[in-house]
Amino acid sequence: MNIGTAAQKSGLPAKTIRYYEEIGLVHPHRAENGYRAYSDADLHRLRFLQRSRGLGFSIDECRLLLSLYENDSRASADVKELALAKIGEIDRKIAELRSLRKTLSALAANCHGDDRPDCPIIDDLAGT
Repeated sequence: MNIGTAAQKSGLPAKTIRYYEEIGLVHPHRAENGYRAYSDADLHRLRFLQRSRGLGFSIDECRLLLSLYENDSRASADVKELALAKIGEIDRKIAELRSLRKTLSALAANCHGDDRPDCPIIDDLAGT
């Protein structure tokens, strides 16, 4: 299949698929005319990458997940370790976002929101 069909079936933009090829995550066959030809296995790999990226895994983590996926003698503990590390990262981001929300909520609550120029939000951003 061509890149347009692979993009449609994988849910990835063609530009992303080309990037994945450039960094060695997919290896489509090149026809004599130079066009990329994607196999069903390539499509499966693209879907795997799309789902992994959708779950927040980095390119390097996706590369590792692909290597584990393709290794029939992998230990599921290795995959679980990656997933738990990602959960920890997500939990840290959630805590950070909650803290940001709490700070902004307090600032907004202390702002009169009227026609006066004094504003605790601006004062805080300015460090005063």
